[in-house]
Amino acid sequence: DIVSRCIVQEINEGRGVDGKDYIYLDVRHLGAKVIAEKLPDITDFARNYLGVEPITEPVPIQPTAHYAMGGIPTDTDARVVIDEKWTPLPGFYAAGEVACVSVHGANRLGTNSLVDLIVFGRRAGKHIAQFIKENDHAPLPPEPEAYSRELVDRLYSSKGGESAANIRAAMQNEMDDKVFVERTESGLRKALDTIAGLQDSYKNVQLQDKGKHFNTELVEAIELGFLLDCSEATTHGALARTESRGAHFRLDYPKRDDVNWLKHTLAFKGETTHDVRLDYKDVILVDDPIFKPKERKY
Repeated sequence: DIVSRCIVQEINEGRGVDGKDYIYLDVRHLGAKVIAEKLPDITDFARNYLGVEPITEPVPIQPTAHYAMGGIPTDTDARVVIDEKWTPLPGFYAAGEVACVSVHGANRLGTNSLVDLIVFGRRAGKHIAQFIKENDHAPLPPEPEAYSRELVDRLYSSKGGESAANIRAAMQNEMDDKVFVERTESGLRKALDTIAGLQDSYKNVQLQDKGKHFNTELVEAIELGFLLDCSEATTHGALARTESRGAHFRLDYPKRDDVNWLKHTLAFKGETTHDVRLDYKDVILVDDPIFKPKERKY
């Protein structure tokens, strides 16, 4: 997160390469052998997507989002919890990068996604196996698939004329511009207004492909609705958190505040389109921890 902020600062202050929105990553000094052995993924990305040869050329880079440190809140058995009291929803589990068991805090360490996947995936499987032995099926409403069927049918039948691709691009640009590495109150409020407008536009998304087999446009349109919800929740949480912590950096509140903000944000979707309620659950602190909560410095 500190490196990302430094890159953004250079770009925003006009010191990107030739005034553009990127800087150079230069690994040429490592030599071809080390690059091939130690950096195969990074260098392949540069070759495939940028047409740049890292062995002989510097690589244009800028920060991006590649991991969600939040997600569906769970306990250490991967049971989804529904409130600040860590109340589990019986029979509902989440593991992997979609889940937030809170092993990362406000910033993920390298390879911690393996903990999400392997450790808590295994714990989830073991708990599910025991849960199935001890419980019967829960009663279902008359048409449990009604929500999903209505969502798909609405997209197939819509004649609203809005493009999912255009809405997605606008969402990406707004989140990239205002809810990115550096955040401010004014920018976050503007982002909420934009997201609200995009959610209204999303109600009129129209598919070009009406096919019923392998319809990737349908899948992407469904995903877009949930991406807008996630963007809205993220922005509300960032606006409320008047401090900086890990990957959440507020230019207007640059200091970490453990007195008021040593807690996890919970976002709840309301009944209306733009209704988001925030609550918080405590960070669990053990007695005399090896790593005590403190501001991280280099």
